[in-house]
Order: sequence, then C-alpha cells, then structure tokens
Amino acid sequence: MSAPARPPASPAVAHRSLIHHTGFWYFPVAFIARLPFAMMTVGVLAIVVAERGSVALGGLTSAAVGLGVVVAGPVLGDLADRFGQRRVLVPVGLANGILLALFPLVVQAASSEALLLGAAAAIGLTGPQTAAMSRSRVMALIGDRVHPTRRERTFSRAMAYESAADETAFVIGPFVVGVLAALIAPWAPIAGAALLSFVFVTAFALHPTGRAVPERSERTAMAPFRELLHPRMLVLVAAVFGVGLFFGSTLTSLTAFMEAQGAPEAGALLYGVMGVGSAVLALAVAVIPERFVLRWRLVVFAAILTASAGAYSVGGSVQTVTLVLCLMGIGVGPSLVTLFSLAGHRAPRGRTASTMTILASALTLAQALSSAVTGAVAENDSVETALLFPAAAALLVLAMAAVNASWSKRWDARSALTPAAGTAA
Repeated sequence: MSAPARPPASPAVAHRSLIHHTGFWYFPVAFIARLPFAMMTVGVLAIVVAERGSVALGGLTSAAVGLGVVVAGPVLGDLADRFGQRRVLVPVGLANGILLALFPLVVQAASSEALLLGAAAAIGLTGPQTAAMSRSRVMALIGDRVHPTRRERTFSRAMAYESAADETAFVIGPFVVGVLAALIAPWAPIAGAALLSFVFVTAFALHPTGRAVPERSERTAMAPFRELLHPRMLVLVAAVFGVGLFFGSTLTSLTAFMEAQGAPEAGALLYGVMGVGSAVLALAVAVIPERFVLRWRLVVFAAILTASAGAYSVGGSVQTVTLVLCLMGIGVGPSLVTLFSLAGHRAPRGRTASTMTILASALTLAQALSSAVTGAVAENDSVETALLFPAAAALLVLAMAAVNASWSKRWDARSALTPAAGTAA
C-alpha cells in the first residue's frame, strides 16, 4: 500500500515503537474521548424516561440520536480528510458538549415532542467520531513513521487495540450512565458526557497526532468518493452492518429473555460478559501469525460467531445462554478487528477518516434498527423468535466473509495497481 507524500522518517525514528510516535498519553486520552459517544444514546434514553415517564418517547429520542450519528458520520469523515481533524473535531466536540449540557433543560421545558426529538438528533449530528479518527491517525503514523519490516505487525496490533477499546467503551459507557443516574440524578449522565466531550474530545482534537493525517492541500492526490463505493469496500460495510445487527439483536433479545425469567436488569450484565470477552479476544488477534491471512481469519471467526449464535437461539436456560455468550465473544471481537484491518488496507488514498466513519455509521445504524425490530418481535410475537435474530445477523457476516474470501485477491491486486487507491497502512 502506498503512503501519503510526506518526508520519510529517519532509520532511527522508523525503528521506534508506535507509542514513541504517539506519545504515552495519546491512547488514554483517545479512550476517554470515546466515552461521550458511548454514553449519549443511553443517557438520553434514561433522562427522557425518568422525566417524561414514557418508554416509547425515550426509545424514539434515543433513535433520533442514532440517526443523527449515522447521517453525520460520513460527512464528518469527509471533512476531516479534506481539512484536517483539528478543524473538524474542535468545533464539533464543543458543539456536542453544549448540546448535551442543554438537553436536560430541553427535556424539562419543551412541551413539543418534535423539539425534543430535534434536540436529540442535533446531539447525534455533532457526535464526535473519535474512534474512527483515532484509527485514521494510527494508520497514518504507521505508514509514515514505522519501519516497513515492522509495519504489518504494528498495524495488526493497533487495529486489535482500537477494536478492543471500542468494545470496552461501549461496555463502560452504559455502566457509567447507570451508576450516575442511580447515585445522583437522571440528568447526571448527560452532564458527565458533556464534561467529557468538552475536556477530552478537545484534548484529543488538539493532540499532536492530529497532524499525522495531512490535509488535502498537503497531499499529492485524493481518491474520488466513488472509490468508497467499490465492491471491495461495500462487502466490508455489509459485514460490519451484520455485526451491528448482531449487537443490537443480542442485547434486545437477551433483555427480553431475562425479563421472561423475572430478572430484566440482569440482561445488561450478561451482555457485558460477551462484551468483555469480545474485547479480550479482540486484543488476542494481535498475536495471530501473519500467515493466517485476513480473508481466512474473517471466515473462521464469522463461522464461530454463526455457530454460537445458533446455539444461543435454542439455549433455554440462563446457564446455557451465559456459556454461549462467552463463545459468541470469541467470534464477534476478532471478526470486528479483522473487518477494520481489511478496511484499513483497502481505504482509498486520502480517505481513511471517511472509510472509518462509514463503517462506524453502518455499525450504529444496524444496532438501532435491529434493537427496534427485535424488541417489537419479542413483545408482539415471542421471545423465542427474537432469539433467532442474532443467528440471522451472524449468517450475513459469514456470507460477506465468504464473498470477500472469494474475491479479495483480485480486489486487493487491483487496488494496489490503482493510483487512486491505497492508504497509509
């Protein structure tokens, strides 16, 4: 893959570790900057239900946040690729913090549901795409400053960490929301997310690594947007969409299952079992030998995911479901790491932020859709039917993995020869 047109690093610098190039505090700051994004959807749901007493309105408001994230994600990625991350993330992070801080007042004062939904959508539209931007920075640093002999291994480890960080943030975020709401007040999680957005998203935006991804004026070329719609990219978007369907349907069906067992509050705890296991296995991907190539890794882990999701659909008891959730974590974490790694390799030149935000938006949209559909089925049909949805989502991931394995050699060979394609990774 070709790197952006930048001065080559000296041999002494090129042989240093990635942390040398990012600085020690980069990864802690980047992780905490993910939390507002992980907290805002659940936080909005919690405060609307508490203040308005309507679960239906809370669900609509939470969905409005998700819709805003999906709409804005690719746009913010494109703007970051064109004008640099600092110029985009600083105003977006500040706007998001202000909107979050004002939202409790809107909930109490707004008599119109439309105004409430509009305020929630605005929060989503300004949601800082920290995870996607972090991947873009790390990819650029690896391609620009890490020695070629260490580049592939460093890239694999970095993508494993980034996916594990995402998983951990989306486990910790809702947990923090629950603790703050229980110990202080329903508005506390939103206020906490606003504070984190003001401080840590701004710190992430202004971190020196923000200069690692050059603005368009500093590049020799930038691929046209249509390169993002090539089948080699769309198959990855479809697979990530399947992972999002899996996440949303699993959480919702598990909540419905535990409600039928008389312990609805335990659903989130059991989901956390899968989330923690998924994050641990995502990190473990970094030690997989390079000869186990990405296209076959995706097939193997998607097959594990499909088999375990099939077992989940007929689990029956709480103990069996808990065991199967552990197995599902083995499949879903490494699958997500592999998908983002493939996307990093295939991202068109100068379009890394756009690529990552599109994948993140596909994940978010799928989670929202599957949560709504699975919840409706569980309520109006049966819990047993809802438990089948994660297996269907896993089958989609496996199908896209098979398509990718069949065509990836041809796609990647062509992208390597096309000047418009390529990325720092």
